[in-house]
Amino acid sequence: HSDEVNSVAFSPDGTTLASGSRDNTIKLWDVATGKEKTTLTGHTDAVNSVAFSSDGATLASASVDKNIRLWDVAIGTQKTILIGHAKGVNSVSFSPDGTTLASGSEDMTIKLWDLVTGMEMTSLTGHTKPISSVNFSPDGATLASGSHDRSIKLWDVSTGKEKSCLTGHTAAVNSVS
Repeated sequence: HSDEVNSVAFSPDGTTLASGSRDNTIKLWDVATGKEKTTLTGHTDAVNSVAFSSDGATLASASVDKNIRLWDVAIGTQKTILIGHAKGVNSVSFSPDGTTLASGSEDMTIKLWDLVTGMEMTSLTGHTKPISSVNFSPDGATLASGSHDRSIKLWDVSTGKEKSCLTGHTAAVNSVS
């Protein structure tokens, strides 16, 4: 990479590492050899987050360019672009069953995307500052979000309603897991 690396993620089988960078690219690395396998290009601004689907076939990338791109890992090509955020996207997370993608943005919204149709299912609102991180629970029923508003929210994925708000941090929450 020719600039900062903002995000890394292992493939589910542990053989590939994806890295997203401020150089607008994603690189796929062979973990065993440490060699670069391919570079994925298409974003027009920094890549903030990368995440693999549970089957390892798809990689999602989120960018300052407001877009989310889905990539075919096996052949290293773009499958689709998810467009809908008004500002840069900071975080992406696949549901455990691989049917839904969550994205958290500088626009203070979290979007849930149907990965079969590529369409936005719902937009979760309630944070008062940018969302820095989103992550699904292991059963896929709850989504956690961390924000610059110093809170963590837990969302019911099926209804899109906020279940609870966790407070106590005195600065931005940068990551939830």
